[in-house]
Amino acid sequence: MSLESQDLPGLPTAISAPNFDLNDEHRHLLDEITRSARAQFGDGVTQRDLEGKWPEDGFSRLAEMGVLGASIPEQYGGAGLDLFSAGLVGQAIGRVDPSVSTSWQSHDNLCVNNLYQNGNEFQRRKYLPGLTDGSKVGAIGMTEPNAGSDALGGMATTAVRDGDVYVLNGSKTFITNGPIADIALVYAKTAPELGKKGISAFIVERAFDGFSSSPSFDKMGIRASPTGALYFDNCWVPVENLVGQENQGIAVMMSGLDIERAFCSMMVLGMSERAVELSVEYAKTREQFGQPIGNFQMVQSKLAEMYVALETMRGLVYRALAMANSVGAGEGGRGEIHKLSAAAFMYAGEACMRICDEAVQIHGGNGFMRETEVNQLLRSAKIQEIGGGTKEIRRLIIAREMLAS
Repeated sequence: MSLESQDLPGLPTAISAPNFDLNDEHRHLLDEITRSARAQFGDGVTQRDLEGKWPEDGFSRLAEMGVLGASIPEQYGGAGLDLFSAGLVGQAIGRVDPSVSTSWQSHDNLCVNNLYQNGNEFQRRKYLPGLTDGSKVGAIGMTEPNAGSDALGGMATTAVRDGDVYVLNGSKTFITNGPIADIALVYAKTAPELGKKGISAFIVERAFDGFSSSPSFDKMGIRASPTGALYFDNCWVPVENLVGQENQGIAVMMSGLDIERAFCSMMVLGMSERAVELSVEYAKTREQFGQPIGNFQMVQSKLAEMYVALETMRGLVYRALAMANSVGAGEGGRGEIHKLSAAAFMYAGEACMRICDEAVQIHGGNGFMRETEVNQLLRSAKIQEIGGGTKEIRRLIIAREMLAS
């Protein structure tokens, strides 16, 4: 049976297929930030990872690249990009150094974008300029020693209002940028008896009495990105630093998590691209049995599987972040974006682990050495199955949204 235009009255003779690729502006942005990231951070990637040392001028370099406050309007010092374009920045930096990309996205998306989306005008004007010019480092305080996957129900940090201040007590852990953060967006229970409906969000400054942090943790991967604990011991936070309404912090948190998962997936895509690139280069140049190992079908099969996983990841991740573009303040935590962002991060994290594992396998004994880039990528890939909600939690989110629809 032939499907001709005359068989379908009213339809045009040619129907344009949707374009699932980046447009010219997006490709130019991705290429330019990749080049800039290589110039600023390309040297010493593996050494920084081995030493677990963040460069002291790291955020100054990011400011020089013009990528701080990527999704923030220019009037607050940002670059004025939409969320998707800002995600391309994370992809580009992820191609160069996962540690830098991790610290950047925690600062720029979890803290800065969240403050812009949910803060009031006073808070925006007070905090965003320093966060966008590199003079201040941002973090987010959600996870606690006994509240990881159960971040809402297990939260023990409290904030009690006392006149014109809130008094915070408790701690947070596994906080990216925690040891160096000047400003943290912190979640605490203002009405513990209400459970998850009694959570509020606060802007906490390093200078506030009662606020301290631990040294950087010794991690398996992304070792140059400083991660630590935050401590609140009768920490006084002005009432004006309450973000949104009291006991409405869950709306800030959940919309932020959906965007986080979609946004972080872009960094994972960049890491995976780099692992494939390194594997192809090695397969072309490494010789065994008198010929490049890329001539052997087993190596070719690995490269083909890596490519398929990478391109599948790319399509899903781009789609999720494009949808996240439309998530407004207080939205998220339900519906299609909740499901799709979890799916994108779930697949990206698992595919990245497979890709990096095969990259090490292709490199053989050389890949097993800690000082090699593929070794660093494999170690750094594991956190992508844990942070931002474990891959098991991501599956639960997907299934619950499917059953609720």
